[in-house]
Amino acid sequence: MTAILPARTATAPVRPTALRTSPRGAARSPQAVPLAYGSRMVTDLQRRRVSGLTAKGASSVHVATPHLELSTKPAALVLRAARLSGPLFRDDAAEATGLSISTVNRQVGALLRAGLIRERADLAPAGAIGRPRLPFEINVTDFLTVGIHIGYKVTSITTHDLLHRVVGAIQIPTPVADTPEKTLAAIGSSARRFAARWTGRRVLWAGVAIGGRVATGGLVDHPRLGWEQAPVGRIIAESLGLPVSVASHVEAMAAAELVVDPQGSTTDESKSSFLYFYAREMVGIAFSVGGTVHTPTAGPPVVGHFPVGATTLLDPSGTGRLEPTVSDTGIVEAARAQGLSVNEIDDVHELARSGDETAREILTERATILGRTIGLVADIFNPDHIILGGQAFTDYPTALPVVAKAVRATSVAAKRDVRVSHSGATVQQQAAGAVSLDAVYSDPLEAVALTA
Repeated sequence: MTAILPARTATAPVRPTALRTSPRGAARSPQAVPLAYGSRMVTDLQRRRVSGLTAKGASSVHVATPHLELSTKPAALVLRAARLSGPLFRDDAAEATGLSISTVNRQVGALLRAGLIRERADLAPAGAIGRPRLPFEINVTDFLTVGIHIGYKVTSITTHDLLHRVVGAIQIPTPVADTPEKTLAAIGSSARRFAARWTGRRVLWAGVAIGGRVATGGLVDHPRLGWEQAPVGRIIAESLGLPVSVASHVEAMAAAELVVDPQGSTTDESKSSFLYFYAREMVGIAFSVGGTVHTPTAGPPVVGHFPVGATTLLDPSGTGRLEPTVSDTGIVEAARAQGLSVNEIDDVHELARSGDETAREILTERATILGRTIGLVADIFNPDHIILGGQAFTDYPTALPVVAKAVRATSVAAKRDVRVSHSGATVQQQAAGAVSLDAVYSDPLEAVALTA
């Protein structure tokens, strides 16, 4: 894996109302519309505004589509060096980024004025003559972002500092409502109340990671939730009074993996690649090469319909498809069909750990099917590494050797490098955090200016 920042962001030409100035529960105009434009249009269009009425007046909606790719903007490179290696001196930053010392000086000055980094006078070399050399580091005390992962059953809401660390987290059942708009409004209200706990900190951005297909403007098609063109970006932006980035959750997880494991396993960013395979209630994949998560225009790759072949204990309904067979819901259905008294996937895990042979066989068969699928998909992409994410892997690690064995038995490659996500059981939180920090990591000075 390579060390990257998440994507350059395609932004909407509007300036958001900061979280601290928007009234909680303010009524929003349904005519406010989500906007997102390609990066070439950002400079010319940012001077225009599209506003919706609130209880106090006008509020802007700003929805961004992250590209999840390595930014080469000088300010982003310097901020990245501070994130990975800080505190560090300016000459060290020039060496790490390949920028000239004069360029580094300009970017450090701009980032200091924006407050995104801070100097460490206490680390100045002793006995130096002339102007002291002061190292700089990421400012982790003054800024936050809000991450929201909307799952089929559970939604997680998190706050993150500029190092992508989780500062706070809650989970709520994904609201069930008559319309996507009502569900999203409930999630946005919960997120707003949660973010308001951190008084004295400036909340820069919000990020939403969600299954299904994410279109320009944060519009989402989510078959499992029955959503078509759901205005995720607009409603969350209106609820929080923040600019919002929206991304497909598996691609966001792949981007989070790059942030969580900055050193990677190879020093050649231009060639390193990995396949990210996610499994929990949904199954999905993402592919990253050269520090960029591939985001197809037509939407993320779909693997949930893949045939699973003959099964022994799984798929009692005979769907023959991957996702119904190996999803958490599918495992619970299989356990019940075998006479086990379970209500959720954790009950199956607990029975297996307690020695129930049927539960063990169900989870082993799940691991085998997942491993076979991973091996086949890996042969198509032929990645340097395979990363496994999601609770299907992390909540029952006893089955991981079974997954690895099935990958080896299926793949034509003599050896595949298979590893578990560094995010572990917090993968959904880390994915939402990566989306929420995407704009800051990609173009930090512009991101701060948009929230001024």
